[in-house]
Amino acid sequence: MPLLDSLIGPLASIIDKVIPDKNARDRAKLELLRLKGSQELDTIEARLSAIVAEAKSTDPWTSRARPSFLYVIYALLLWSLPMGLLAAFRPGTAQDITQGMNAYLNGLPEPLYALFGTGYLGYTAARQWGKMKGSDK
Repeated sequence: MPLLDSLIGPLASIIDKVIPDKNARDRAKLELLRLKGSQELDTIEARLSAIVAEAKSTDPWTSRARPSFLYVIYALLLWSLPMGLLAAFRPGTAQDITQGMNAYLNGLPEPLYALFGTGYLGYTAARQWGKMKGSDK
């Protein structure tokens, strides 16, 4: 379990910084060591290793998928500039466009947002872990 072993040290140092009470800190570290052999931690390690494997993928589709989301967000933010100008000259049209976009985004199912958030946060955690380990630059 090399992935798990590399996580124990950083988690223990985080526990040292976050929990001020020495007794509570020692209990948290003992719980972390107890979890090391449990099936729950094995499941977490399996998930993290899948995320790390995806992040290291040489497949161009996989490597473009993550930045593509950022491009969509950038486009939405940049779209506010012409919308601001449109609102100055044609407020009704700008309002209609805004209502249409809101209706579309509110129509997407909540589990889709949850799935996206989980995947994006997982990628972020794996990326940070890779940077701390030194394998991602």
